Amino acid sequence: MSDRVSTKSAAVAQAAVGQPAVGQPAVGQPSVVSRPAIQPAVLRYEDFRIRPHNCFACGELNEIGLHLKLNLEPGRCWTELEMPRRFEGWEGIVHGGILCTILDEVMAWALVAQDSWGVTARMSIDFRRPVTVGQAIRAEGWIAESRRRIQITAGRILDAATGAELATAEATYVAATEARKRELKDRYGVGDGASE
Repeated sequence: MSDRVSTKSAAVAQAAVGQPAVGQPAVGQPSVVSRPAIQPAVLRYEDFRIRPHNCFACGELNEIGLHLKLNLEPGRCWTELEMPRRFEGWEGIVHGGILCTILDEVMAWALVAQDSWGVTARMSIDFRRPVTVGQAIRAEGWIAESRRRIQITAGRILDAATGAELATAEATYVAATEARKRELKDRYGVGDGASE
């Protein structure tokens, strides 16, 4: 785990329990230097130090893939991108299968952000408005419910400029066994403390 991530996490944990961060004066004590308020840690996909791989959604080795830049928070994941013409279905409209892939990815990574790895068992999508080629979007996924090995997630795609909801999703994931999770972490080069 990088020092940058662990330092941010420690500062957030200290702020959550009302303790000053390292180098911050306690409440009521004068400060010599004015410092900005502590911001919550945001992990990026790169913070996981995942080895280059061929995933269509997030892999940098896949020449025709989406190359999503994922941002992780505890139990949440989001990404922003503009939809290129190569993902067009009907003229001028992004293919619905691509939107499903994006939603599946942010919902699945919301689990990984909490060190819960799994596979999609079921997913339902409601398309609210067309997503046009060239349109900037924001996709968000989060954990809605956790039950032993079953994780329920929700997600949505928004117009990045207006915030209008373009698609929503719900999914069920089955958690990997501890042995399979260790195997996946090893394969992709994820350290044990990467999501702390």
